[in-house]
Amino acid sequence: MQSHARGHLVYAASGVLTVHTERGTSIVPANRVAWTPAGFTHCHRAHGDTDMRIVFLAPSLARLVPDHPAVFLASGLAREVLLALTGPRNYDDAAPDYSPSARSRLLRVLVDELREAHEQPLHLPEPRDDRLQAIARVLYETPADNATLAELGKTIGASTRTLSRLFRTELGMTFYEWRTQLRIHHALVLLADGHDTTQTAYACGWANPSSFIAAFTDIIGTTPGRYRTSRQGTVRPVPGSSSDVRTG
Repeated sequence: MQSHARGHLVYAASGVLTVHTERGTSIVPANRVAWTPAGFTHCHRAHGDTDMRIVFLAPSLARLVPDHPAVFLASGLAREVLLALTGPRNYDDAAPDYSPSARSRLLRVLVDELREAHEQPLHLPEPRDDRLQAIARVLYETPADNATLAELGKTIGASTRTLSRLFRTELGMTFYEWRTQLRIHHALVLLADGHDTTQTAYACGWANPSSFIAAFTDIIGTTPGRYRTSRQGTVRPVPGSSSDVRTG
């Protein structure tokens, strides 16, 4: 776990990343960018063969993006700017790819693109209430568990009405919405590890692949099959590149 004086953007040129903060967990599949504001304690985890790019933002630019952890869909232009800013020669002070003024202009373009993008439903909020934490632990360990909220409530001594209220007031979503997002997070990790659609569907608790495909498409914007295909064409790591770009 670590924190930084400047906020930073994390982009997976290939693979899948998760970003953990005290607010919850963001999953960063292909063509998404995760934003972590300054001062947030966090850690990153890579799933599969992952090429991670990080860009730090100066306070003057950070104030233009949300003050909370968020995930954005990267436009084609944002993606190219991220890759350009994190190229291998950006670490060679003798012959950098871009001058400081050029990097500043690229960063402003990047932030402008993110301001136009919609936040993605890929941030899974972390429960604070002890009762919700108990339910979360069960589902983190066994995402395929299809127990109802009433059944889970009996194991921890809380009523369905109380738990439903806590999910809405504390996490801003219903129990079933939260569990679906958790399962999609798990599905992205399994797909990154090479599991096929059918294996992933059953491992994450869906009764059949069709239901999984519908839920996955609703949140990710494409089918699991197309997502896997698109990942195969993502950028491969550039020899000599670094995962940490302190720019801006």
